[in-house]
Amino acid sequence: MDQVYLKKIQIENFRNLDNKIIDFSEGINCIFGNNGNGKTNLLEAIYYLINRKSFRKNTSFPQMISVESEKPEIIFSSVFQASKEIETLSGKIENKVSQWFYNNQPTKRKIDLKTIFINPFDSFSFHTTPQFRRNWVDTHLSYISDEYKKTLNKFVQSLRFRNNLLSKKPKNFIEQIHAINPQISELSFKLIEMRKNFLNELKEYCMLTFKLIFDETHNLEIEYHSRFDHLSQQEIQDYYENSIEKDTVIGYTRSGVHKCDYVFQFDGYNSYEYCSLGQQKMSYLSLLFAYIELFRYKFNSYPMVLIDDVSGELDERRWKNLINYLQAKKFQVLITTANDNFKKELEKIEEAKKIFIDNGLIK
Repeated sequence: MDQVYLKKIQIENFRNLDNKIIDFSEGINCIFGNNGNGKTNLLEAIYYLINRKSFRKNTSFPQMISVESEKPEIIFSSVFQASKEIETLSGKIENKVSQWFYNNQPTKRKIDLKTIFINPFDSFSFHTTPQFRRNWVDTHLSYISDEYKKTLNKFVQSLRFRNNLLSKKPKNFIEQIHAINPQISELSFKLIEMRKNFLNELKEYCMLTFKLIFDETHNLEIEYHSRFDHLSQQEIQDYYENSIEKDTVIGYTRSGVHKCDYVFQFDGYNSYEYCSLGQQKMSYLSLLFAYIELFRYKFNSYPMVLIDDVSGELDERRWKNLINYLQAKKFQVLITTANDNFKKELEKIEEAKKIFIDNGLIK
């Protein structure tokens, strides 16, 4: 995979941002401004351009369009550097439809660039919410494995079909459930193996990134918790078969690999129960950067990294460690802060691009 960089972007009618053209460095880009002025909005616009969705939950067109917009449309124009080629990507988003153009030609494809968004509040969700952990693993594993993405999509479709049968109970629905169970079992077995391999690969990098950024040595790993772990494909199928009667009563599949969970272990202890909030946040940041290193190992290129003000999780010594870490890497990073002390450290990076946002105005 070629390394891809965002060179410039222009956005019209997106939240409070003005429509000035913004140029970016291939390395570190520092975005400064007081809270509530639009720093996160800029990260969101870039994320939307690349992924065609927001990293904010339950965000739709009415939430994103500027209140001062004269037309009900959001316009994106951008230039990317891919290997030695210059590529353009533009789009017009309206309430119900969107149009995208790659090198001025209509397209449905996305730019071949993955984005990792680092939110200072996600550590709490990761440590407290099983669904967040499941989504995190599914999303990030799908980024690096097309096979996992395809297998997961097939499983979701099969599970939805099974649940629909259990809920509506059409004629001969039991026979249809018997017919779909082998497929669900096969897909479940594959998902379990791929998830476990992924977590083993991450483990190799977690301790290293924690040491580099936080100057501490701890054993970090994510344990896979599933009632189906260590079961054969036939044993998983037997479980689904034996569950039909109870599943029929409640109208959905009560248990499966869609209900598996993950536990973050810190020196052998559950980090949610054992660690302080600061240690939990440092562990989560280490996990994200470990994933970035795994991504590079697999593709010989980095994703784009969007960091939304993590200064609250770090003291001055660790700010400097993070900056040194980012400078030593070759990925494009956009990092925001409203913290004056962290801002001073970022401003010392001579090769970094500095962007200032004041009430949506780009300076």
